Amino acid sequence: MSSNIFINSKNVFLDTVDVKSYVQLDRVSTIYQSLKDSVNKPLKMILLYGKPGTGKSMFLTKLYNDLSSSKIVHLYHTPILDDSEFFKKIAHDLFNVNYQGELNFTQFMKILEEHIIDDIPIVLLDEAQLYSNTLMEKIRLLSDTRKVKFVITLHKTEKEDLIAKEHFKTRIWESIELENASNTELKIYIQKKLMKSNCFDSANMFSTKSVNLIHRLSKGNYRDTNKLLYTLFDIYSNYMLNNPSKINTSQVSNKIIEMSAIQTGLIHA
Repeated sequence: MSSNIFINSKNVFLDTVDVKSYVQLDRVSTIYQSLKDSVNKPLKMILLYGKPGTGKSMFLTKLYNDLSSSKIVHLYHTPILDDSEFFKKIAHDLFNVNYQGELNFTQFMKILEEHIIDDIPIVLLDEAQLYSNTLMEKIRLLSDTRKVKFVITLHKTEKEDLIAKEHFKTRIWESIELENASNTELKIYIQKKLMKSNCFDSANMFSTKSVNLIHRLSKGNYRDTNKLLYTLFDIYSNYMLNNPSKINTSQVSNKIIEMSAIQTGLIHA
């Protein structure tokens, strides 16, 4: 193998939200189909939640790409935290209204009432836990009009289950949880990502035993796995350039997996 193979393999695990890197796993595909089906139901709001690194942003991006040719859909990866700026952006994107000055909730509701909507627009809000409770309440009131449908993502934390928060109970009719990968799913995920980029030799380096170690370190979290493998292939490429006799390229070394975990903070040395 050349160092270029490992450089290409490293780039496969860059921490980006790119639907081209979406990996079909049976359970994940079933969950995604549930999300798509939910959008077609008469729901006021749909919640997609899970721990950081479980693929929520990827799901929203894929949903946007899949729906944008047939529906009015807008995706906001970065939260717009100022109330007036949020409503001005929504007014512009949904109704082509360029509002001058401050735009408050009451004024936006008037704009909403003035526009006849045949096809209900879908608004995808990522990282919704960053919005203030006040703005979230206004978003929920907007969803009650049934003139705008919201799909929001939220982090699920250890201390509280966000779905149980009082202000979600009455309005969210469907909630979908994303979880970390199992050992088996993680092996498929790693190998499919590499093979999609024609890194077949690298894909074949991962045995069940090595993936089990990666799973133990990352707990099956996709983001942590990506960081670990990005670092792992960076180490391999450096060895290939400077000391190729020191590494075995037929299978992943547990030592290099652990070195990568230390560098990425998954192991505290």
